[in-house]
Amino acid sequence: MLTYEELKEKPRKFVSFTSLTPNEFDLLLPAFERTYLRKYPASKTKAGGVRKRKAGAGRKGSLVSIEQKLLFALVYQKSYPLQSVMGELFGMGQSQANEWIHCLLPILKQALDDLGYEPERDPKKFKEKEQDQKDAVDSIIDGTERRRQRPKQAEKQALHYSGKKKIHSDKNIVIATVRKKRVSFLSQTYPGKMHDKNVADTEDISYPKHIRLHKDTGFQGYEPKVRKTYQPKKSHARKN
Repeated sequence: MLTYEELKEKPRKFVSFTSLTPNEFDLLLPAFERTYLRKYPASKTKAGGVRKRKAGAGRKGSLVSIEQKLLFALVYQKSYPLQSVMGELFGMGQSQANEWIHCLLPILKQALDDLGYEPERDPKKFKEKEQDQKDAVDSIIDGTERRRQRPKQAEKQALHYSGKKKIHSDKNIVIATVRKKRVSFLSQTYPGKMHDKNVADTEDISYPKHIRLHKDTGFQGYEPKVRKTYQPKKSHARKN
């Protein structure tokens, strides 16, 4: 069974499971705990009823500590495994894993938002949010794809098939800062077949004018109103 107490002693493994270092985990933990207690105060049961006995009494569950709850949410977000796999990792059944996923993910999202780490999702508000962020001067835009279940309908199969990845996928556009590696913008979700530039054009992102935007060849011809755009060029040295 995967436990916080054991995993925190292995920093490299901790990062591979959660994408966070133990120190970053400790920074997120207080905000996560505050959000959890607002949603599920100790004086009430998880269902919202008045608690008739002391909190912690009865049979001990797999996610007793707040650290274990946060670890569960981060592991699911990092790898997106099957619920049955999450159950095996944390010593519970598939139905319990399903219940905890739906319980903890909104709390994790709110905690990140409270700390200012939640990326902007509205392309029209991106300019206002990043206008005074010093680390936003140098930013990178890129497309990211994640595998999805193969659709049953032929039309949807073609729509979600990514020729680049050779899989059925969903796609998002991400903007991240170079210096702090902070994800500042996350687009809506699009079918994997859609080209990166077409997604960016559809989003019609409003940028602060002081940004220097770095992009790859997937955004060829994408020239938003920013300070400057940078795109690497293929070297012909090897051919010559």
